[in-house]
Amino acid sequence: MKKLPPIQKILEAYTAIVDNHVHLTVGQAEVSSSNEAKRYTVIWDNDVYRSNDNATYWQGYAGYPVIAVLMLQGKLPYDQKLAENFKAVDWNTINKKYKRNYEEAATEVIKEKGLKENEVMAELGAVYEDLKKLPIIIKRGSLRPPKDRK
Repeated sequence: MKKLPPIQKILEAYTAIVDNHVHLTVGQAEVSSSNEAKRYTVIWDNDVYRSNDNATYWQGYAGYPVIAVLMLQGKLPYDQKLAENFKAVDWNTINKKYKRNYEEAATEVIKEKGLKENEVMAELGAVYEDLKKLPIIIKRGSLRPPKDRK
């Protein structure tokens, strides 16, 4: 990847997974936002990923829907026990509260959940290192699956 997401996006991916907001099919996933107000599509063909979530589409880095898909595909580690702590977190509201300062938003949630921030960040750091090494490409463009997929 040419551009990396903020490390805190991993927590948003955890929430999407534990809240069952990610629905995988062949070459495609539908992901709903934490407050279920929006639905995103992630498609992939080999190691090229596209999504219409704002981070992926406009910022050019893997947004939480793409990260969640990578976890469910087994390409990134996923800590179920840690993820359970982030069930039902409304990241949209929290991120707005902190004006998209994802570090402050994550710190608030971690403290509210009674977790040790250094332990959570150590786990996120391990996932982030694996994310850096993934040979994937994030692209903007059509979200139509390749013609050979139905």
